[in-house]
Amino acid sequence: KLCGYLQKLSGKGPLRGFRSRWFVFDPRRCYLYYFKGPQEPLPLGHLDIASACFSYHQPEAGAAAAGDEPAAFEVHSPGGAVAVLKAATRQDMTYWLQELQQKRWEYCNNLDAAKRDSRTSPTPSDFSKGLVAKDNPDLSILSQNASAERARNILAVETSPTDLVGEQAASQPAPVQASAINFSLKQWSTEIKNSMSSLRKGNNENRRSVFYTTEEWELLDPTPKDLEDSMALEEKRKHLAEGNKGLTSSAFPFDFGRIPHKARRPLKDMIGSSKNRNSSDSSPTEWCSGNGNRLVSELQLRYQSQQEELEKLKKDLLSQKELVRLLQQTVRSSQYDKYFASRLCEGVPKDTLELLHQKDDQILGLNNQLEKLSLEKDSLQQEVKNLKCKVGELNERLGMLMETIQAKDEVIMKLSRQLSECEDSTSSPSGAINSPTATCSNKELQELDRLKDNLQGYKTQNKFLNKEILELSALRRNAEAREREWQAKYTSLEAKLCQIESKYLILLQEMKTPVCSEDQNPAREVITQLLEDALKAEPSEQPEQAFFKPHLVSEYDIYGFQTVPEDDEEEKLVAKSRALDLRSLSLSENREISTGVKWENYLASTMNREMMRCVELKNLIRSGIPHEHRSKMWKWCVNLHVKKFKDSAVPGYFQTLLQKALEKPNPASKQIELDLLRTLPNNKHYSSPTSEGIQKLQNVLLAFSWRNPDIGYCQGLNRLVAIALLYLEQEDAFWCLVTIVEVFMPRDYYTKTLLGSQVDQRVFKDLMSEKLPRLHAHFEQYKVDYTLITFNWFLVVFVDSVVSDILFKIWDSFLYEGPKVIFRFALALFKYKEEEILKLQDSMSIFKYLRYFTRTILDARKLTAIAFGDLNPFPLRQIRNRRTYHLEKVRLELTELEAIREDFLRERETCAEKRDLISDDEEDS
Repeated sequence: KLCGYLQKLSGKGPLRGFRSRWFVFDPRRCYLYYFKGPQEPLPLGHLDIASACFSYHQPEAGAAAAGDEPAAFEVHSPGGAVAVLKAATRQDMTYWLQELQQKRWEYCNNLDAAKRDSRTSPTPSDFSKGLVAKDNPDLSILSQNASAERARNILAVETSPTDLVGEQAASQPAPVQASAINFSLKQWSTEIKNSMSSLRKGNNENRRSVFYTTEEWELLDPTPKDLEDSMALEEKRKHLAEGNKGLTSSAFPFDFGRIPHKARRPLKDMIGSSKNRNSSDSSPTEWCSGNGNRLVSELQLRYQSQQEELEKLKKDLLSQKELVRLLQQTVRSSQYDKYFASRLCEGVPKDTLELLHQKDDQILGLNNQLEKLSLEKDSLQQEVKNLKCKVGELNERLGMLMETIQAKDEVIMKLSRQLSECEDSTSSPSGAINSPTATCSNKELQELDRLKDNLQGYKTQNKFLNKEILELSALRRNAEAREREWQAKYTSLEAKLCQIESKYLILLQEMKTPVCSEDQNPAREVITQLLEDALKAEPSEQPEQAFFKPHLVSEYDIYGFQTVPEDDEEEKLVAKSRALDLRSLSLSENREISTGVKWENYLASTMNREMMRCVELKNLIRSGIPHEHRSKMWKWCVNLHVKKFKDSAVPGYFQTLLQKALEKPNPASKQIELDLLRTLPNNKHYSSPTSEGIQKLQNVLLAFSWRNPDIGYCQGLNRLVAIALLYLEQEDAFWCLVTIVEVFMPRDYYTKTLLGSQVDQRVFKDLMSEKLPRLHAHFEQYKVDYTLITFNWFLVVFVDSVVSDILFKIWDSFLYEGPKVIFRFALALFKYKEEEILKLQDSMSIFKYLRYFTRTILDARKLTAIAFGDLNPFPLRQIRNRRTYHLEKVRLELTELEAIREDFLRERETCAEKRDLISDDEEDS
C-alpha cells in the first residue's frame, strides 16, 4: 500500500506554506488522497494521478542538497493546476516519483480495455474474489509496447523508502513542519498566543513553536510568478524607503530554544518594537498602491462572477429553446393525427387505423432515439475536442521537457569538462607542497566532490525526465487510438440505426398504400426479415474490429447468466427484448454515476479506519453495491455476522471439514452430486461438469453437510452457495451459507419438514393482508394460493425468480440487514404489479401470471423505493412475534398429521386389504 507523510504547499497569500499531510494512493481510481493525519476518516482532497505528469528541480551548483535534506517535486494536473509536495529526504522523493509513475502506467494500460464496456468499467485488479472476478467479458487488452517496457526498465532508478513511507509510518509522529509565511502583525500575535497555549501542560510535546525574525532564512521553492512579483515589490520598496532599508523582516523561522538567555525579551516588547518598525517603514504611496491592487482584484472577481452568470443564462436559454422545439413538434404531430384520423376514419377498418397509429408511434420513438444518439454524438465530439486540447497541452509540456533536458545535458557536459580538468591538474607532478598549496588542494578536492554530487543528481534527473517523456508519449498514443476507435464505434451505430429506420419506413409505406395481394404482400417479407435480423447471431469479428463493434446484447451478462435461451424461438424473442430493455435502462441511468461517486468517497474515508455499521452504509447498500466493490463488501458482511463462529473455530476449519467429507462420504453426498448440474444451468460457471464453479460448489456443500448433520443437504442450499461463489472464494462462500442457515433463518428452515419455511409463508400472508389489502382480497376472492409461488422466493432468496441485476441488489441488502429484506422485496414485487394483477378476473390467468411476472420487472430503483419507502413502517419485532404465533400452530398441525400417520400404519398392519398401500417416503426408500 503506497502511503506515507509528505508536506503539501497550500494556502493563499500570507498563509501560503508547507503543511504535513498523510497521503494514501487509491488504485481503484488512481487517486492520491491526502488526509490531515493517518487516523482521519475523511480526506481533505485528492490528486488525479492518471492524468498528471511529474517534475522536480535539481538544486543549484552552490546549494546541492544532501540525501537527508527535504526535496520537493511537482504534480502537474490538466488545466494548469500544480501541486507542490515535499518529501523528508531526496531518497523518499525518488521513491514516491517512481511508484506514482508505475501506478499511472498500470492504471492507464488497464483503462484502455476496462472502459470499453460501461458494465465492466472497473479494472480487473479490483476483482479479487469469486468466479465473476475471473471473467473479463468483451475485453481485449491491448498488447503493450515491448520496447517501451524495456526503455522504462532501463531508465528506472533503484531506491528504497525510509520509515516515513508505508503503513508503518502511520504509527510515527508527523514530521515537523517548516513554513515560511509572511504574517501581518495581527496574525503574528495570534500565532504567538496559539504557540504559547500549545506549550501548556497536556499539549503535544513534540510541537515546535516557530516565529519569524531577521536572523535566519528558510527558502521555499517559489513559482516563477511569485518570484517575479516579489522582485517587483522589492524594487518598489528600494525606491520608496531607502532610508529604512533592512529594518523590517520578511519571513524567518525563529525557535525560542536557540535564543541565548540574554537575548530573550518579553513578548509585548517584541510586538511593540515590531509595530514601531512597521509604522516607520510604511508610506502613503504603499498604502494607496495596496488599496488599488485590492480594488482591481475585487473588480476582477466581480467580472468573473458576472461571466459565470452569463454562461449559466446562455445554457438555460438553450434548454428552453430545445423545450419549445419539442413542444412544437408534439403539437404538429397531434394536429396531423387529428387531421389524418378525421379524413380516414370513414370506410377504413378499425384494425388498420390502430396499426397505423402503432407505426406512427414507432416512427416517433425512432426519431426520439435518433435525437438521443445525435446528442450523444455531440457529447462525444466535445470529448474528442477536449482530448485534442489535452494532447496539445501534453505536446507543449513535452517540448518544455525536451528543452530542459537539453539544458541539463549542456550543464552535464560543462561539469564533465571541469571534472576532467580537475583530474588532470591533480595528476600533474608536483614538488614539495607547502601549507598554502595543501589548503588550496583540499578546497579543490571539496569542489570536485561537490561537482561529482551535482553530476550524479543531474544524471538521475535526466533519467527521470526521459522516462516521464517516454510514458507520456505512450499514453498520448493510447488516447489517440481510443479516440479513433470511439469514432468508428459510433459511426457503426449510426449506420445500423439508419438501416433499421429504412426498413420500418418501407413497412409503413406498404401498410399505408398496399399494391399487392395479401399473399404476395412485401410487408410480410419485411417483417420476416426484421425478425430474422433481430434473432440472428452476431458474426464473428476480427480482434481489431471487436472494439468498436456495437454490442447491444451479449451472450452472457456480467454475472455469467445466459441472456437469450437457445431452445424456444418465441421465448428467445421475448428474452432478447427484455435484455435490450435492461441495456437501455442501464445506459439511461444517470444517477448510477452519483451512486458510484458516493461509494468511492465512502471507501476513501475508510482507508485509515475499520468499516463499521452505520446509517450511511445501510443507505448505500440499499442503493446497490457497485460491481467492483461487491466481493469486498459481501465478505465484510459475512464476517460481521459469523465473527463469533469463526473466533471459536480452529484454524483451517473449512479445510478440515472438506478433507473429512472427501475421505468419508455421508448420506448427503449422493444427492449433492445429483443436484450439481441442476443448480444454475443457465449460468456458464455451472453449465457443464468441467465448469470451474461445479467443483467449488460441491466442496462447500460437502463441508456444510459435515458441519450441520441435522440438515445435511436440502434442495435450495445449492443455489444459495452458487450465488455466493460468484463473488466469494470457497471458504467465504461456506461462511456465507452458515450466515444464512444458522444466523438469519429460524431453526428447521432447511430441515426435512421445512417447518420454518412454512411458518414464514403464513407470516407473509398476514403482511399481505395488512400492507396490500386489495390484492389480498382479490386472491381470496378467486381462491388463489400465492404461497405456492412465494415459497421458493423465501427458500432460495429470489434466485431464478427475478432478473440478475435486481437479484444481486436484493442480496446486497439481505447479507447486511438479514431476512427482513426478503419480506420487503416479496411485498414490493406484488405492489409493483398490483394494478395488472387486479385486472385479471379468473384464477387460471392469475396463477399463470404469477409464475412469470417477476421476470418482467426491470427497474431496480423503483422496486427498491417501494421496498424501503412505500412499505414503511416495517418493524422486525412484528415479524418475530408472528413467527412465534404461527410456529405453535404449525407444530400442532404437524403433530396431528403424525398421529394420523401412525393410526394409518397400525390400521394397515391389522387390515389385510390395506397392506398393499405404501406411503411416498416408503416408496423412495
